Amino acid sequence: MEVVGYLLAIAMGISLGLLGGGGSVLALPVLVYIMGIEPKTAIAMTLVIVGTVSLLGVLPHARKGNLDLPKAGIFGGATMVGAYLGARLAALPAITSGVQMGIFAGAMLLAAVMMIYRTYRPSPSPLPEGLDAPQYTKPVCPYCWLWLLTEGIAVGVLTGLVGVGGGFAIVPALVLLAKVPMRKAIGTSLLIIAANAIAGLMGYLGTVELNWPLTITFTFLAGIGTVLGSYGSQYISVARLQKSFGYFLLAVAALVLVQEYRRADNPPQGDRAGKQAIHSAPLFRFG
Repeated sequence: MEVVGYLLAIAMGISLGLLGGGGSVLALPVLVYIMGIEPKTAIAMTLVIVGTVSLLGVLPHARKGNLDLPKAGIFGGATMVGAYLGARLAALPAITSGVQMGIFAGAMLLAAVMMIYRTYRPSPSPLPEGLDAPQYTKPVCPYCWLWLLTEGIAVGVLTGLVGVGGGFAIVPALVLLAKVPMRKAIGTSLLIIAANAIAGLMGYLGTVELNWPLTITFTFLAGIGTVLGSYGSQYISVARLQKSFGYFLLAVAALVLVQEYRRADNPPQGDRAGKQAIHSAPLFRFG
């Protein structure tokens, strides 16, 4: 199962490089259900992993000029505020691990529906940069900059609360609200996700303990996948890939809901609890 987890870490990185998002929705279930990490700890580890590999994925895009730094500063600033607030919110006693995993599953369902819906709309004409982009629903926004900041804060809160990078919402926001070309939106999204992760991690200071060896291993493998995905994005149809990834998200969301339902009915006891404690025992304290 650990080998499967490490292979999925590479797949997580590839999805980040290809789509500008989606990696965290693989990282959290793998850490919780395959590696046996407690959800709150796994969310903080996810922020380290996704933040680092997103920065690695930015490098190929930066060399190709696929970054919009002014828009990243505006949108990213709002998401960082939200990510810090979301992480502090996660420390409240009312926000249990079950609540966080339930919100996580809901976010995955929303992302999956959005991705699948876009692929069934009429295909747009080819973009000047040669990228086969999905159709996004154009919002009614007389003051798009205000919507951009509002969505940025909302995406940031989700990042800090459940570790979701929010690329599925960041990319269309950059395309529609900030008028960023699709290819630049993907590269800029990776930069924003990295900034979110840093802010969210700051919010977890002193509240969780991380298993750093596992975090570093996951980060290394996911980083390899991200670089591969970033270079391969120019050869693969993003619209077609989003459709497949959307259905995959539905399956993962269903898995999370089933697992959390089982946990609620059968809390870990005896040997099962001991095994989980061994896998999730932190080797270093964070904060």
